[in-house]
Amino acid sequence: MADYNDLAELMFPDITKTVEDLENEYPARNLPEGAQVTRFAPSPTGFLHTGSLFTALVGYKYAKQSGGVYMFRLEDTDTKRTIAGSADDLIVQLANFGIVADEGYFPEGDKGAYGPYQQSKRRDIYRTVIKHLVQEGKAYADFCTPEDLEKIRAYQEANKILPGYYGEFARDRNLTPDEQIERIKAGMPYVVRYKSNGDHNRKVAFTDAIRGKIEIQENDVDVVILKGDGLPTYHFAHVVDDHFMRTTVVSRGEEWIPSTPIHLDLFRALGWKPTKYAHLPVIMKLDNGNKRKLSKRKDPEAAVSFFIESGYPARGLLVYLMNIANSNFEDWTMQSKDYDISHFQFTWNKMSLDGALFDIDKLAYFCREVLGKEHADTILPAATAWAKEYDEKLYSKIEKNPEYLARIINIDKDKPNPRKDFAKYSDIEPITRFFFDEDYVEIEKAGLPFNEKFDKEFINDFLKKAAEEMLYGVDEPTWFNSVKELAQKNGFATNNKEYKANPEAYKGNVADAAELIRIALTCSKNSPNLHEVIDILGKDRVVERLLTAVK
Repeated sequence: MADYNDLAELMFPDITKTVEDLENEYPARNLPEGAQVTRFAPSPTGFLHTGSLFTALVGYKYAKQSGGVYMFRLEDTDTKRTIAGSADDLIVQLANFGIVADEGYFPEGDKGAYGPYQQSKRRDIYRTVIKHLVQEGKAYADFCTPEDLEKIRAYQEANKILPGYYGEFARDRNLTPDEQIERIKAGMPYVVRYKSNGDHNRKVAFTDAIRGKIEIQENDVDVVILKGDGLPTYHFAHVVDDHFMRTTVVSRGEEWIPSTPIHLDLFRALGWKPTKYAHLPVIMKLDNGNKRKLSKRKDPEAAVSFFIESGYPARGLLVYLMNIANSNFEDWTMQSKDYDISHFQFTWNKMSLDGALFDIDKLAYFCREVLGKEHADTILPAATAWAKEYDEKLYSKIEKNPEYLARIINIDKDKPNPRKDFAKYSDIEPITRFFFDEDYVEIEKAGLPFNEKFDKEFINDFLKKAAEEMLYGVDEPTWFNSVKELAQKNGFATNNKEYKANPEAYKGNVADAAELIRIALTCSKNSPNLHEVIDILGKDRVVERLLTAVK
């Protein structure tokens, strides 16, 4: 009579290592007390989702601030969904955001002592553990065909029985080693299932790092742990990987909460201490007043490539995502105006339990804050790299005269409250167009928004005098005094108090006078610091624009 050892040897004749050998090969990490080991473990099935970037950021931040290790593991056991090259693209995209693994899978080869970090290359590790489970009678060969499983499901459905392959409905779980051996030798195809001792009428409790104590229906399903193609299922592989890679915290989406009893069941069966789980809230979107998950199909902002192609600065997006991650982050930014998230102490207990709404306006706000703190020496290289791929017009302008564009970007940068014109690199070209003569002519053709209380004759006369009398190449107070004198000579009040006291006596106030100059030079009522605009354009171009602004 055969026993479980005989069955295990038949199923895995080439496996000579034991679980104990693996424990020795992948020992506990020698890390400082409190150091955390986290991982980002995507499947190579397409683009980097915004939710995936959020998950990667959280795992990276938690590991780095604790002095621990952040890993990149590639979960590629679902061969039908794998897209060639997408794993390497994910790594490149994450690196654009400064999220680079301490160890793990890299296009040029694994880095670290706990690999391989690609599940398809860990086949023998999984088979070693499964062989161990078979030897202990905790796993078995299951020979059900898809048709057999459909019959079981149909019976359960017809009789209003909880569906699943468990207990009396797990047809092959009680086959003896001899019966399994006989069928394997006969060449019958099979999968390997874990033999659960759970009961769905009982509850299992675990402490989630974000949500606290969670009680949920115990697992009693005999889940497949090794598929017919010889690769493990996600449920089994990630348990084995997180154990032997010595992961301390698994951060993943809340959609995995219902599967957690399966994972805890497997940890228990193997005699291993479970990792800590942190189930992240899903990023949501308002759609006709209703909340829903960001959709790959419906929402361009679901893909990180949307933000890259639109020109949002990487740091701005990370700052925004950290604001979603912790409810106290925005208060922290009031004290830490540099927006350096490496100085922020991320905690699980400050995460929302509800899905955060993605707010593109809030993202723009944080991006303006981030870019507002930067000078041209950092903005321009990043904008150039972006424009080279996505904005031919901006790239051409930078290439022709980078120093000129640097001066424009640096307007008011050294003031206590610097301008915050740009939310993304794609804003630079349209906002700065008036500085370029060809663009200025095109904008001017559409008409200039002068105040209708001034007629053309007066505006022409005033701008002509401005061209002749305004001072050039002087400091801002001296320049502004020349504008005030000009305004006063032409019937404007030199301060708003005088104008409000007797508006009929004046053409307007000095701000109205300055606005006429501003519109003539920039085609807009709103522009950067007018003194700096004049300084950058230079006297000759300023005079030409003032004399030709009104046709």
